[in-house]
Amino acid sequence: MVLKNKNIIQAACILYMLFVNSTISAQQPADFVNPIIGTSNYGAAFPGPIAPRGMASISPFNVSGPQNRPLEKDSQWLSNPYVNENTFLTGFSQVNLSGVGCPELGVILLMPTTGEVEIDHLKYGSTYSNEVAKAAYYSVNIDKYKVKGEFTASKRVGVSRFTFPKGQSNVLLNLGVGLTNEEGAMIKVVSNTEIEGMRSVGSFCYNSPEDAYPVYFVAKFSKAADKFGVWKKPAKYNGVEAQWMGYNGKARMMENTIKTVVGDSIGSYFTYKFDKEETVEVKIGISYVSIENARENLAKEVGDKAFETVYKETYDEWNEELSKIAVEGGSKDDKTIFYTALYHTLIHPNTLNDFNGEFPEIKRSKIGKTEGTRYTVFSLWDTYRNLHQLMSLVYPKQQSDMVKSMIQMYDENGWLPKWELNSTETFTMVGDPASIVIADTYLKGIRDFDVQKAYKAMLKGADQMENNPLRPGLKDYIQKGFLTTDNRGPVSTTQEYNISDYAISLLADALGKKADAKRFKTRSLSYRKLFDNKLNLLRPRIANGNWYEPFDPNSGANFEENVGFIEGNAWQYNFMVPHDINGLKRLMGGDKAFSAQLQKIFDSKQFDMANEPDIANPYLFNYVKGEEFKAQENVKRLVREYFQNKPKGLPGNDDTGTMSAWLVYSMMGIYPIVPGEPVYTITAPMFDKVTIKLDPQYYKSDSIVIERQGNPEGKINTIQLNGKPLNTFFISHDNLVNGKTLKVIQN
Repeated sequence: MVLKNKNIIQAACILYMLFVNSTISAQQPADFVNPIIGTSNYGAAFPGPIAPRGMASISPFNVSGPQNRPLEKDSQWLSNPYVNENTFLTGFSQVNLSGVGCPELGVILLMPTTGEVEIDHLKYGSTYSNEVAKAAYYSVNIDKYKVKGEFTASKRVGVSRFTFPKGQSNVLLNLGVGLTNEEGAMIKVVSNTEIEGMRSVGSFCYNSPEDAYPVYFVAKFSKAADKFGVWKKPAKYNGVEAQWMGYNGKARMMENTIKTVVGDSIGSYFTYKFDKEETVEVKIGISYVSIENARENLAKEVGDKAFETVYKETYDEWNEELSKIAVEGGSKDDKTIFYTALYHTLIHPNTLNDFNGEFPEIKRSKIGKTEGTRYTVFSLWDTYRNLHQLMSLVYPKQQSDMVKSMIQMYDENGWLPKWELNSTETFTMVGDPASIVIADTYLKGIRDFDVQKAYKAMLKGADQMENNPLRPGLKDYIQKGFLTTDNRGPVSTTQEYNISDYAISLLADALGKKADAKRFKTRSLSYRKLFDNKLNLLRPRIANGNWYEPFDPNSGANFEENVGFIEGNAWQYNFMVPHDINGLKRLMGGDKAFSAQLQKIFDSKQFDMANEPDIANPYLFNYVKGEEFKAQENVKRLVREYFQNKPKGLPGNDDTGTMSAWLVYSMMGIYPIVPGEPVYTITAPMFDKVTIKLDPQYYKSDSIVIERQGNPEGKINTIQLNGKPLNTFFISHDNLVNGKTLKVIQN
């Protein structure tokens, strides 16, 4: 009897496991996305819905309230609208940035309430519970009011659905709360079912208020309000409280009644009297051009579509994009972190143009128009290292349009972008990264853009010594080979210019411009003048060429100020010369010394997974014959340590998808080791099989398969391309995309 029961239990367990496995295998890539990943530990991700490359997005806004830390005390509470640990909700913002290190957007807050209308967000805010976050959908219960909020989005429209209990219910639209405090907003009640307005934004990374620009919106409600109004809450002066402005008549009395308010702390309210549980949908169209375009975006993209229809369409779009990479094997958590990372790489750069093609040009002096997609949010100091390479491989049409957008910016502004945001050039960070991205794209065979104009723009940024916003200190760099301590971050900025110059040299060579190729190749090696062979480190020099003293190689870690480096120290920047690793090896005294110095960074805990300068370091062991296993071990360890299926599952700020791109590549088993150069280095894949679908518009093969065989925890023994030994841990882009199968055999 015991044996029989045991057999029954075993059979039941087997059936259960078969069911679980079949359920997992039946899941679509979009089903593995967990937008809660990266909403803690400074990841700066938001959990609400957005379409791929969407302009509109909805995020719960929980960084302002009595139960949360004050905004000014912690940058995590500044840079995004949602932090997982917080508990006090004050609305749902309609335009947001993902994975950035400075505050911007997080505005146009919608908030459902019940009972009497309250306009102070610290009073009408509420705790919340039962969050559900997935691709294209977010829902939450708002405890104070027993209201359920559900949210989805198309590319330019956010759709909110509130389920209210019986009684008086309100929908507030607050323009006075956001991540930043630019002055200027307008709201107008068009009818008892429609609101329009604008909100100023634009102080990213504490830019000048002169850089503020408008984001326009039109909100349409599924039910006519019984009462409506607007409010203006001026700054307190001698105890003066908020001023109320509004019309509280019955819906039938609102004909031809228009209420408008202009100011800073302003908003509107729509009030309903429900006899039973009811739902109200609010659709908000967004535009950076005009209210008219916001209304057209709403009408053309969503119109009268039901909430479920919008959600299904956006979910399908996510699934189509994420399905470009199919993975087999691995755990459910492996698939979750992989597809969530891929999801994060498809948020920025995002769409700027409206449905009709219009967009604000750089400096906003005029309105341009595009037949394709005008992209925005180019965090290039981060993304030049791996994200754009991933786009070129998997989404080449998008990458082509991104390059075209950069060239359009040059036409409008006279310069390639550095850190562009909604047609405002913020000039944040250092270096000349657009040149790297454009060269890399062209050399990967994506050539449907004006490369001669792009090359002309690169030369301007690389050679114009006066009034050059892309390359401050260029005169010293050209004449001495390095920036001196009279400039910001002279060592790391010299390295950035070197990397750009190397990419320009590669493009010049491909275009037959041999003299330029030689000139820029020579310039790209000037970091060597900053190498101190006594320390085996790079260090800053003062104007007369002497070493800067006193020099502390450890200074600058954890974003502390440092004389020589930007967001890092001498250890973290020591190997950031990806284009000249063999030259660096010679400076250090050969393979053994190079490997020892590289290992020291990991042993002394100087490696910083949370920032870009050293994220390629784990792969650099592939340059030392016999030590490639260290790359495999380090990559696998870092994936397991820093990327997890939990809110703090990113190593820190995602930098508009750069950290996520690192994970996608690392789990596939390849990495674009030299920005600008079409080559990948190889490590152990973390799935049994990875199939990358290739775009036939740009590539001859329909896919490339990366397989692993043998012991998943073992070292790589053999690498084969199309069944033939590769005999190297590096593969060119052409060989990869024109191959069929890259097989990694581990023992």
